[in-house]
Amino acid sequence: MAGNIEKGIKDKGIELPHPASPAANYVPYIVTGNLVFIAGQIPFWNGELRYKGKVGQDLSVEDGQAAARTCALNIIAQLKEACGGDLDRVVRCVKLGGFVACGADFTDQPKVVNGASDLIVDIFGDAGKHARFAVGAPSLPLGVGVEVDAVFEIK
Repeated sequence: MAGNIEKGIKDKGIELPHPASPAANYVPYIVTGNLVFIAGQIPFWNGELRYKGKVGQDLSVEDGQAAARTCALNIIAQLKEACGGDLDRVVRCVKLGGFVACGADFTDQPKVVNGASDLIVDIFGDAGKHARFAVGAPSLPLGVGVEVDAVFEIK
């Protein structure tokens, strides 16, 4: 039987992707004590790479937000694996880190990363409120527009 968080996800019509495998020599998450550190997730959707290019040039801010949301869905899929399939173990989202591929004069990184933050809060409520950074980068892995990593506390 699905837990409360899983039920909420389904009730909101949100689908989680299959957790992506690492693209290099790292693991998708580490559990240490009561913290889960989730490696940077890019906008893969069940094996399909989406949202390539620089935000503000090739991608709109809205595209960037959608990319960040896709990254957050991948974060939740990895988190679910880290929790043995039980998202009700999540105590809170501690921190998100957002990287936005963009030009030097682009300054809307926080708006872009809101695509991830809004989803985390939508799914976890007050426990989804987190510290965060949102920075620009000249390029990101595989040419994507956004990458997001996360730290969660679990029980």
